[in-house]
Amino acid sequence: MRPALGRPLSPVAWLAVPVLFTLSVLGLTALGGLLLGASWPVTLSSGLLGAAAAVTVALGPSVTWWSTAQRAALALPYPVAVFGAGLALHGVAVPSGLAMSLGIPATVALVAAATTESPRASGPRGLGGG
Repeated sequence: MRPALGRPLSPVAWLAVPVLFTLSVLGLTALGGLLLGASWPVTLSSGLLGAAAAVTVALGPSVTWWSTAQRAALALPYPVAVFGAGLALHGVAVPSGLAMSLGIPATVALVAAATTESPRASGPRGLGGG
């Protein structure tokens, strides 16, 4: 089956997507606050984790599942769990230093994964083509 978006993803990479996405947004928000001299805290929100869940669902068809059972166990429950975590953690403040120290490397990892060539597939990785 041809992946829906870009090259095939491993289940492990797919599981990392919402975590890296969330950390990236928090880190960039904290960096923006630092550059602007803002005093507001960086907070988790249901909207942020809802977006992370949506990205996870959108990438689901690109995953090369190890088995049908694995797909049944993860393809829908995992994004729902991410969304549920967003509802449960809505409004939790994250220290800006922590958000930046985790978020900036997460951003670099996401950009690298989306733009580097895959040795297993022709064309760019991630969302870049296929």
